[in-house]
Amino acid sequence: MQTALTAMLGIEHPIILAPMAGGPSTPALAAAVSTAGGLGMLGAAYLSPEALRREIAEVRRLTDRPFGVNLFVPEAPDVAPEAVARAQALLDPYRAELGLPPSPTVTRYGEAFDEQLAVVLEERVPVFSFTFGALPAGQIRALRDAGIRVVGTATTVAEGRALAEAGVDAVVAQGSEAGGHRGTFDADEAHMLRALVGTLALVPQMVDALRVPVIAAGGIMDGRGLVAALALGAGAAQMGTAFLACPECGANAAHKAAVLAATDESTVITRAFSGRPARGIANRLSEELRPHAAELPPFPALNALTRDIRQAAARQGRAEYLSLWAGQAAALATSRPAAEVVRDVLGQAERVRRGLAEM
Repeated sequence: MQTALTAMLGIEHPIILAPMAGGPSTPALAAAVSTAGGLGMLGAAYLSPEALRREIAEVRRLTDRPFGVNLFVPEAPDVAPEAVARAQALLDPYRAELGLPPSPTVTRYGEAFDEQLAVVLEERVPVFSFTFGALPAGQIRALRDAGIRVVGTATTVAEGRALAEAGVDAVVAQGSEAGGHRGTFDADEAHMLRALVGTLALVPQMVDALRVPVIAAGGIMDGRGLVAALALGAGAAQMGTAFLACPECGANAAHKAAVLAATDESTVITRAFSGRPARGIANRLSEELRPHAAELPPFPALNALTRDIRQAAARQGRAEYLSLWAGQAAALATSRPAAEVVRDVLGQAERVRRGLAEM
């Protein structure tokens, strides 16, 4: 199942591990997918430059195959102190239940993107992908001049065109079924709703509109989904939830258990954990904060404000307070090792292709 994209990226199979920042992404998981012939990805948005450099080195220790790093295009919204105070007041009762002190002081909302990107350039990572907007053309040019393939994320055809015009090598078409944060450029609520385009509808429109390869993402869990993505014109499928319960994945045990127990109706799109719409398994925090969505500060401010709650919940195994990111097809996830997941996807895809040929 070689495509123009697999040839460009130097990989055997059209399977890309979705970058899953905040814990699920590990060097072991990225290396396992790469060694199996796909493209492993490090979700590095929350890593310090020093930690990112260490994780890149660890992937290289574990595999000699191509891999990638993903970062979030920086967002710097104007967050009023009053909004932070209101959010802290809403969150303090949950802190009390977890044995945490109230209203911790947050001195910064995220890592320095320019320093993270400098590590990617210095390490000459084979593939770099980004989410939440378009990088300036100059940064894309610098990455490509360093021999790094550059991939942007889009949720609409217009976003895909903007990325192609900026000079990316390929575009991820993120359908509404995808788990985790929406990659939509404009975080305005009304725009986010319009940008909830399903994978089946988005991919062929993106393929027709762009001259660069398209990567299908959202709801793809097995060989059936892979064949469907390729039939729609995609050069590869990006899969995240399919690997969430793998032993190499760094997701908390409570998160993995929730994924394995999920149904097709388990997920919601919520701003409760980070301030940016993201798809995950509904739980107490996402549901109780839903009526207060308009009061919550935007990403990355709220993400920083809820960090202590999520970390304590992870330590205590309290799934009701975790950001249980997962896609709409989470019910198809298994707990097999990542290499076996890749192998099973490829085997089923080949059987599906043969069956279609015989129809």
